[in-house]
Amino acid sequence: MVLNETQTAIQDSIRDFAQAEIRPNSAAYERAAGYPPALFIRLAEMGLMGMTAPEEVGGAGADYVSYALALIELGAADGALSTIVSIQNSLLINGILTYGSAAQKARFLPDLVAGRMIGAFALTEADAGSDAAAIATRAVKVAGGWRLNGAKQFITSGKIAGVTMVYAVTDPAAGKKGISGFLVPTDSPGYIVEKVEHKLGQAASDTCAIRFENLFVGEDLLFGAEGAGLRLALSNLEVGRIGIAAQCIGMAQAALEIAVAYAKDRKSMGKAIIEHQAVGFRLADLAAKLEAAKQLVLHAAAMKDAAVPCLKEASMAKLVASETAETVCSGAIQTLGGYGYLEEFGLAKIYRDVRVCQIYEGTSDIQRMVIARAL
Repeated sequence: MVLNETQTAIQDSIRDFAQAEIRPNSAAYERAAGYPPALFIRLAEMGLMGMTAPEEVGGAGADYVSYALALIELGAADGALSTIVSIQNSLLINGILTYGSAAQKARFLPDLVAGRMIGAFALTEADAGSDAAAIATRAVKVAGGWRLNGAKQFITSGKIAGVTMVYAVTDPAAGKKGISGFLVPTDSPGYIVEKVEHKLGQAASDTCAIRFENLFVGEDLLFGAEGAGLRLALSNLEVGRIGIAAQCIGMAQAALEIAVAYAKDRKSMGKAIIEHQAVGFRLADLAAKLEAAKQLVLHAAAMKDAAVPCLKEASMAKLVASETAETVCSGAIQTLGGYGYLEEFGLAKIYRDVRVCQIYEGTSDIQRMVIARAL
């Protein structure tokens, strides 16, 4: 698609910022297993927190195409950081804007949009991943609120979050309609970070096992209607999948740029290796696949802007972008040969970071199920 002037300006400004201030520090963030809190404030100043949120709540009021472009540029600079920003925008801020009460919006949105608070989304459990309806965490009604007991797994930002959107069973007899959502401040007694997982990639974005021990949450923090939790949890799939698809494009784009630059510079048999058909054709195929995936992502974002249902298109974008990204990263490493396997060239980190994109926000298998049902 052809971008308009505003979208191009947003993309250019975020690329300049990300390449100047984030990418040079990406390896250091990985080693430190986290980001300085001031960086989140800086991201908010750039309009990257609450990007599609209206200006009256402090958001940038941008369209979804611009949002996708922003995540592409963030992903190109640091995959783990783009994950945090994607969840902050799609699941927390967008969710609270759509379903939160006036009091919840007033309490949480200012800090979330300003980057003073990071949010987490807690649906997945050890025995309930793709089958979200199988969650076992319980919330029992008590005077003035609820008592939460249970455990969550693979929770992004579970350690650094100030608020976690938690889904729990409130009526075991009601099945899927017996699940409710809660906005849980993480300083609540009984909110326990049991473990920060040691992962293959995206080490700077903490992924945690969370436990709730008799945690009290007031009635005012029930998120949406009682029993509507599963519907609410799944309602932001379009935006979430567009965001993850966009970050995949960014990471793959960064990998391809490294490979092309190397292939232009590296000489073999008297000429740059990009001039050898084996290398040039490989890079041509990777570039074409990446561009096709990028257009799927932008198309899904444009449909979201047009208020057209686009779950199928978002799932297609996420499926194709995540699988293409791994292909591109692998091909980029192959182009550099042994140097691609070394940390100093940057491809190893991107390769590690991109692999999980076929798993979170719905596995590739789940995306295929969604697409097949739509057909």
